[in-house]
Order: sequence, then structure tokens, then C-alpha cells
Amino acid sequence: MRNIDCVVEYHSLGTENTDFSKYDLIYLGGGADFEQQLLGDDLQKCKESIMSAYKNGAFLLLICGGYQLMGQYYIDSNKEKIPGLGLFDYYTVASSDKSKRCIGNIILEAELNGKKTKVIGFENHGGQTSNISTPFGKVLFGNGNCFSDNSEGYFEKNVIATYLHGPLLSKNPNVADYIIEYCINRHSNDNIKLAKINDDLENECREVLFNRLLK
Repeated sequence: MRNIDCVVEYHSLGTENTDFSKYDLIYLGGGADFEQQLLGDDLQKCKESIMSAYKNGAFLLLICGGYQLMGQYYIDSNKEKIPGLGLFDYYTVASSDKSKRCIGNIILEAELNGKKTKVIGFENHGGQTSNISTPFGKVLFGNGNCFSDNSEGYFEKNVIATYLHGPLLSKNPNVADYIIEYCINRHSNDNIKLAKINDDLENECREVLFNRLLK
């Protein structure tokens, strides 16, 4: 809608020598315990490349399992320990009772570019993540990093790690714009501002849910 060119490429299991440093945005999604074991093993082979990309300012968008695997470790519901890449200090432990999960709508108050904003999504995770130094947001409704927590996710200027599915970006145009603006300014000193686009429908949908959940 803004005529910004975008090239999308995929990293698949078993792909060797992926140069993550050439990307402005790296997205890693979620999965069940079995898939995380497979992915965790594969990501260990890419650790140095991903670490280099992060340190050089690539944006990391990490959802659920992707969030967990960038920490120190993930202990799944079968007590199997999956080493993380160790980019960040947090760690995750799942309940051995697989019926105990944080499931449902969730609303956060986050701060992006110095402005507070509500972020809405849907959480569905058994893992409980601890040792968070800079959370993505304050929980207004829902659980968060752990059952009945007051904070959710992990945040740096070039990292959003969160349990919010939803999908996150289409429900939160301000979050999508934050990421896009960061990426297009990453190699520029011009402080380019995004052109306004019509987000009226998305914002009306958001207001319906805020009014329903935050009474």
C-alpha cells in the first residue's frame, strides 16, 4: 500500500549456510514440542549467523516457540530440555500437565517510539517464561509470560518476542508500522516517516474488542 518493495525468502530445515545478516527482518513462528525439538537442533547450526544479524541491527520478530528458542532453554511438558540460542537471558519451562495452558484473548500496553499503545492478540502456550529484563508490554487482560503475570514478551528496539498470535500484525497496525519504519531506516540517516494509510477498519475492530474485554 505504500509501494515499499519487499523480498521474502525462507529458511527450511536442513538448509546450510543461510546468511541471516543480509535480511532486515527475521521472523520465527511457533510450533508444538516435537517441532520445536527439530527446529531447535537446526537453529543451533545457524546460531552464529543469527547472532551476527541481531548484533548488526536486523529486526527479530519472534512468536511463541520462536520467542522461547532465542532464550537460554525450553523445558517441554515431557521434561525434555531444548537448548536455546542464548541471545537473551530468559528461559521457559512448561507444565507437565498438558491441560494447563494460557489460552485466550490478551491485551497489552506497550511503548513504541515513546508512545503508549494497546496491543491485542491471542495466546496459547503451556510454557512459562521467566527472567525477563525488558518485557514487550504490561498485561491489561489475559495471562502473559506466566499464568496471571503482569508482563508479557520481551522487547528491544529491534526485537519483539511475544506469545501474541492473533495474528499480531494485522490486528495491530501500529506494531506493523513500527517494524516497517525501523527496517527502512536501518541503513539510512534520513529518519524516514511512513506515509499514512487507512487503518479505520482495523481500529474499529480493535475498539470492539477493547470495549468487550476491558470493562
